[in-house]
Amino acid sequence: MIYEAAITKEFPVTEDDESARLRRGDPAALAAAVNRYQHRLYRYLFRLVRDSAAADDLFQQTWLNAVRQIRRYNSARSFDTWLFAIAHNAAVDLLRRKTGESFDEQEFPGAADPAADAIAAERAEILESEMAVLPAAYREVLVLRFEEDMKLEEIAEVTGAPLSTVKSRVQRALESLRTKMCARWRKEDLI
Repeated sequence: MIYEAAITKEFPVTEDDESARLRRGDPAALAAAVNRYQHRLYRYLFRLVRDSAAADDLFQQTWLNAVRQIRRYNSARSFDTWLFAIAHNAAVDLLRRKTGESFDEQEFPGAADPAADAIAAERAEILESEMAVLPAAYREVLVLRFEEDMKLEEIAEVTGAPLSTVKSRVQRALESLRTKMCARWRKEDLI
């Protein structure tokens, strides 16, 4: 075993992952990380702020903050979770400054078959419009859970909210979407 460790990279002596390279200021590691997270992180930010220019700015701000704070990253944690937490904080700050929108829970307003494809497209439009009127806290947990496939515990870490709060936000957001979408589908005869 010592022999294998001595001649292979399977048993690294020092941390040689992307985060370690980022900590050392390796520009190639930064480029690789930005490339790997580009679509996921931008999609997450766009869903929260609903403005492409603001999402672009937040994307850049997130990476600047990540580079500044990389020495505080604990490699025992998920890099995804750490990065999305930085993005979350930047988005929360922007939403509070610009729109006064809060992340506190609150009440809110309300394939081979061309016909099936048309109905699916209409349902997707309805979902998108109903997602847009959800409070930011609800949009965020749904995006992280269902588009980013994060576990509830990871979402709690990203948002800084207790696990029980994350669970209730997901449940309330889904219930609200279900109610609103079913009402619209009935109204538009899409069920």
